[in-house]
Amino acid sequence: MSKQHQIHVDSEIGRLRRLIIHSPDEGLGNVIPSKAQDWLFEDIIHLDTMRAKEYDLYVKLLLYFLDPEKIKGKLKSIDAPSNNRDFYKPGKKNYFHSDKVMDPQSLLADILEDVEVKNKMVAAISAYEDVSFVIQEILYDLPANELAKAFISGILPDERMIFPPVPNFIFTRDIGVVVNGHILLTKPATRARSRERILTAYIMFNHPAFKDYKDKLLEITNTEDHFLYDEDEKNSKTVSLEGGDVMTIAPNHLLIGLSERTSLHAVSRVIQILFANDVVEKVSVIKIPNKRAFMHIDTTFTQVRKDLWVIHAPFSKKHIDYATRDLIPALGEPKELFAVDITQFHKDHTDQPVKFEFLEDLLDNISKNDLKSQKETEFIYSGDGVFPFGQREQWTDSCNVLALKEGVVIAYDRNDKTADGFKKKGFDVIHAEELIQKLDKGAIDTDKMENTLILLPSAELSRARGGSHCLSMPLLRDSIFS
Repeated sequence: MSKQHQIHVDSEIGRLRRLIIHSPDEGLGNVIPSKAQDWLFEDIIHLDTMRAKEYDLYVKLLLYFLDPEKIKGKLKSIDAPSNNRDFYKPGKKNYFHSDKVMDPQSLLADILEDVEVKNKMVAAISAYEDVSFVIQEILYDLPANELAKAFISGILPDERMIFPPVPNFIFTRDIGVVVNGHILLTKPATRARSRERILTAYIMFNHPAFKDYKDKLLEITNTEDHFLYDEDEKNSKTVSLEGGDVMTIAPNHLLIGLSERTSLHAVSRVIQILFANDVVEKVSVIKIPNKRAFMHIDTTFTQVRKDLWVIHAPFSKKHIDYATRDLIPALGEPKELFAVDITQFHKDHTDQPVKFEFLEDLLDNISKNDLKSQKETEFIYSGDGVFPFGQREQWTDSCNVLALKEGVVIAYDRNDKTADGFKKKGFDVIHAEELIQKLDKGAIDTDKMENTLILLPSAELSRARGGSHCLSMPLLRDSIFS
C-alpha cells in the first residue's frame, strides 16, 4: 500500500496529514428563507463572502500544514483577479488538486469517469430525487465534472435547479469517521442530508484512494426488517448517526454522542459493530440535551492537547456563573437542562457499564488513562465561563475546534471571550490571514508551532452552524502513541 493511500486516525490531536473538505458550492447559495430550516440552516448566507473571505483562508491553512507544495510561494498567483478565485473550486482550471486535502466533488468526478459507476449513480440519485425521465437522460449525457457538480448542488450547467441542494455537505465531519484503520459510514437523521450519504458511499466503495479499505468500511443502517414496522415503531427504532457525534479519542476508545441527530438504536448498533470487528475496546456514550443549540457532541467540547479541552461552560461541574446548584434532580425529577449523562461500555464487560457524573470527569479520565498525560487536565470554557457569553459563543461554535497538530487549533474569530480563555492558558492567538502571510514568507515553521489558536473569519460560516471541526473529515493523523 502506498503511503498516499494510508487511512488511519487514533486520536483527535495527532498531526493532521490527510482529510476531506468540501468548498461551499452554488447549491449553498440557493438556500431560501422558507426552506432554510428544512435544509438545516438557521439563516441564509452570502456565498461570495463565505467563499472568498472565509473558506478560502481555511483551505490555504490546510494546504500550508498538509500539502505546502501546492501553495507556498504561490499566493500572488492564486489571488490574482485573472484566476477568479477558482483555486478552491473542483472542476476549475486552477483547482489545487491535492491528495492530502480532498474534496468529495473532485472524488466524485474521478469515479464518474467509469461508465458503469456513472450509470449506477445516475439511476440511484434520479430515483431518490424522483426526477423525470428527461432529466435523467440529461444527467447521463453530462461529463464527469459537470455531473459531480450537479449531484451536489442540484444545478445543471444551464443553471436549472433540478433537485434540492445539499448545503450541509460543507460539514464533511458528518459523512464518515475514521476509527483506527476502519471507516464508519454514517446515516444522517434527516432527508436533507440523505443524498450526501449516497454520494459518500459511492466514493468510498469506488474511488482508488479507498480501494484497500473496502473490507474496513462499516455501514450503519436500519435493521433489515425495518420496513415491516408500523410508523410508530419505525420512528422509535430508526437508526441515525452523524459524524459530529463520533470522536476517535484514542486507539482503544471511541466517544459517541446521543443527541438530536444520533439515535439510541444507532448508538447500540455502532457499539455492537465496533466490538464485533475488534475496532476499539471501549465506547463512551455521552447523552446531551436533545436541542438544536447542541446538535452534536462536538458543538459542546473538542480536544486541544492531551491535557487540555474546550467545553461548553454550562456543562461544567463547576456550574460556571451559577450561585447555587439545582436540587430538583435530587428530588426525583429529570436532570436540569444542561446535564449530560455518560455511560462507558467495555468490550469484555458490556453488561457492566461504567458511569461518569460529569463531562469533565470523563475527559480527565481520557487524558490521564488513555492518553497517558502527565499533566493536570485543564479546561477552557466557552465564553471564558462568563455569562451570557458561554451560551452565545457556543452557538457560534466556540467549542468546535480542529486540531492541525497537538496544541494548534483553528477556531472562529467571532468568539472573543473564548479566545481570551486560550490566552489565559498561554496560547498565542493569530488571525488566519496574518499566519498565512508569515507561512508564505517562511517566517513561521508549522513543525515548530505550538500552543496556537488560529482565528478564521466567520461572519458567514457561523450562520451555517458548524465550526472547523465540523468542516473536516480527517483520514490520516500521525499517532501520538508511537
